[in-house]
Amino acid sequence: MNKELNIDKLDLQIIQAMMLNANISYADLGKKLFVSGGTIHVRIKKLQQLNVIKGTKLYVDHKLLGYDVIAFIGIYLEKSSLYDSVAKELKKIPQIVRLNYTTGNYSMFAEVVCKDIAELKLFLHDELQKIKGIERTDTIISLEESFVRDVQMTELKR
Repeated sequence: MNKELNIDKLDLQIIQAMMLNANISYADLGKKLFVSGGTIHVRIKKLQQLNVIKGTKLYVDHKLLGYDVIAFIGIYLEKSSLYDSVAKELKKIPQIVRLNYTTGNYSMFAEVVCKDIAELKLFLHDELQKIKGIERTDTIISLEESFVRDVQMTELKR
């Protein structure tokens, strides 16, 4: 049991079930976990207050909506101390869907979704390269996304 957050096995089961299907009703989830829907409701409220659960997410097939290019951008910073200011600027760019501060070759690693290669080119040239603090970038274009999944939680941290 995680004493700091006071999360138990039932909380973990609720989280795992909702990661698979955030639309499941509290009543159905309660039946699945052999507790009442009210218990599920109370537990989810607690997890939201602890910021363990931060809303629900809708998975959208970007390709069906005309967004055919997924790219990963390795970003080299002039100085690592510029991370916060660069991240603030990158957050303003709608094509960036995920950004991580990393170790290794890059200072930052971004996932980008664009409608086509022309939009990616404009993004790289007109948006990304103009941000102060970015020294250079490496772009990797995804040919296919094989799968997406959440972490499988089998036990609690101690």
